[in-house]
Amino acid sequence: MTGTKLGGRRLEAYESFTRNILRSGRGKSTGAFFDFDGTIIATHSVKDMFIERLRSGEVSGQEIFDLGAMLPKYLLKADSFEDAMAASIKNLEGIREEKLIELGKQVSHKRLAAAVYPEIKAMIRAHQQQGHTLAIVSSATRYQIQPLASRLGIKHVLCTELQTKNGRFTGEFSGRACYGDGKVDAVRQFARKRRISLNKSFFYSDGAEDIALLETVGHPVVINPDSKLAAAAKHNGWSRYELDSRGFVGVGDLARTLLTFGSAVPFLMAGLPIRALGGTQQEATNFSLSTWAGMAAAVARLKLIVEGEEHLWSHRPAVFLFNHQSAIDILIGAKLMRQDVVGIAKKEIQQQPFVGPALAYAGAVFIDREHVGDPAAALQPAVDALNEGRSVVIAPEGTRSRNGKLGKFKKGAFHLARAAGVPIVPIVIHNAADALPNHALIVRPAEVKVTVLKPIPTKNWTLRDVSPQTRRVRDMYLKTLGQTDQDIAAAH
Repeated sequence: MTGTKLGGRRLEAYESFTRNILRSGRGKSTGAFFDFDGTIIATHSVKDMFIERLRSGEVSGQEIFDLGAMLPKYLLKADSFEDAMAASIKNLEGIREEKLIELGKQVSHKRLAAAVYPEIKAMIRAHQQQGHTLAIVSSATRYQIQPLASRLGIKHVLCTELQTKNGRFTGEFSGRACYGDGKVDAVRQFARKRRISLNKSFFYSDGAEDIALLETVGHPVVINPDSKLAAAAKHNGWSRYELDSRGFVGVGDLARTLLTFGSAVPFLMAGLPIRALGGTQQEATNFSLSTWAGMAAAVARLKLIVEGEEHLWSHRPAVFLFNHQSAIDILIGAKLMRQDVVGIAKKEIQQQPFVGPALAYAGAVFIDREHVGDPAAALQPAVDALNEGRSVVIAPEGTRSRNGKLGKFKKGAFHLARAAGVPIVPIVIHNAADALPNHALIVRPAEVKVTVLKPIPTKNWTLRDVSPQTRRVRDMYLKTLGQTDQDIAAAH
């Protein structure tokens, strides 16, 4: 399942979700308002915040009792939600605000970031591309929302604010809770101050309590609606999306994950008859790799949207680089390159049961990263593979990114390409974590965009060229990903 450019038109991941946005007018006078819990994230942030506070021993018995009374009303969208929330906030009285700020950052990193619907992220990017004014509007507090809003590049947060005095919570709201009519008023005031046309604006929500606000904007969109909102959406002809890429993990998700990775070894073994009938090791490996990649991508519901696919084949052998975002990168690489390619792995992996022998059978090159002698000797097995006509694929970051941001590049891949006199082909993976986020074990359906840049010749490189070329290629990745070193530093 691979896409490419058609007729010069640039394709993006999740195009079916962003088409209407990209056809809308440009400019900041169009608002894009997003509910938070259940809309951007497939969870309830108040639950995740509570669990983290409970683990740290900061929750009193009274708060547990109050939350037990509030949570069912929150989930059932009861009329008394504001009263229940006010009672819960009372338990924060006297707590320092900085504690909740830090807690919000931890919860966002550990739990909420992985719960963001990738389709919603694509919609957010599309609105940003159109220059719209984006805001999260939610009954949740700023401490739950702000860290993830910053990560998503959303500047404005309209939410339930908590009153503080001398850096400590008073246990009261600051103003009105951002819920129901309060949410509508907050959006109207925000739009009026910024001259935003609500008739041109979008609002995304999953709950019936937001029907009034959905009726206020020109482009209402419902996401996994509850029964009451689904009926309203059908009656009014509103756009509706059912998303299953996050949230509850079912038997199908478990089976998909087991088949995606568990089938690798059997499919590698499927090449044995080719060897038995006189075929070469490389012919057997090519058959196994391409067959597994096709089957596993279909089972995983992994769709690749590829730009520059021709560069995968124009100059071989080559050193293919990829930015490492997720464990699913192995499947992405196999699906893209399919034949006459070997991976580079740490020498320690060779000793792991199942994985080590499977990679060895597939022709992987094992490198001793702690080689104390001449570094060129450590790279020699990879140079030999290139000289034999096989391409090499390697992650120059050396390890997986924890937050999707590009890491520093090591120079080994560049020394390798120079030593073998082969070109470097940068493969930029934009959103592999949509399929398998960090800290997650379950493969989810995803559309992953990949940009293959033009091959970079290395034949005329000298040893002194390696460092500046490493920086140059990394800058190409940053530009393609839309990242900067300043953004990366801020993320850490």
